[in-house]
Amino acid sequence: MISLYYAPGNANLLPHMMLREAGVPFELRLVDRERNAQRSEAYLRLNPSGRIPVLVDGDLVLFETAAIAFHLVDRFPEAQLAPPPGARERPHFYRWMIHLTNTPQVEFRAWFYPTEHVTDEACAASVQTAAGQRLDRMFDVISTQLADQPWLLGDTFSAADLFLFMLIRWSREMPRPARSISNLANLASRVAERPAVRAALIAEGLPEPWF
Repeated sequence: MISLYYAPGNANLLPHMMLREAGVPFELRLVDRERNAQRSEAYLRLNPSGRIPVLVDGDLVLFETAAIAFHLVDRFPEAQLAPPPGARERPHFYRWMIHLTNTPQVEFRAWFYPTEHVTDEACAASVQTAAGQRLDRMFDVISTQLADQPWLLGDTFSAADLFLFMLIRWSREMPRPARSISNLANLASRVAERPAVRAALIAEGLPEPWF
């Protein structure tokens, strides 16, 4: 049995959606952040960084969201969450996954937790503002590359679209949410209509509007 350690709306949403898209049995194991459970001795044995998510698949214990996503793509190829190895689109799938994890996902850390990036908390608001401005530019770049395609890989849906949906969702309370960019809003709407995605959002108890 696969176990996914999660907290509602955290980065676990990506592998959670992927598992439901794959239609495989798994269990959700709540990490209670209100009780700082991610810093507990038991959880730190799974992920020494104390971050969420962690995936346990048999004797494999895996953390880092993108690494979990790549594992699930390979573990359940029948789910078709990535182009097959050797396909022309496969390198572009890698490119999008790495870009999303290394660029906007990292930047959201400064947006949500600006005090982690300063020694003087009086500077935290400035850090958050600057992170928001960088995220605006990042979403503009993604929008330009997406253009009028339905998915990041053109006509091919993939886990990269689930990843982008999660990031669009994270931006929903920013001064300029990503949904204000029409083609990103359209992609997010298409993702949110997928039954597996809706099931994941509901299972995590996430309220509408989802993005």
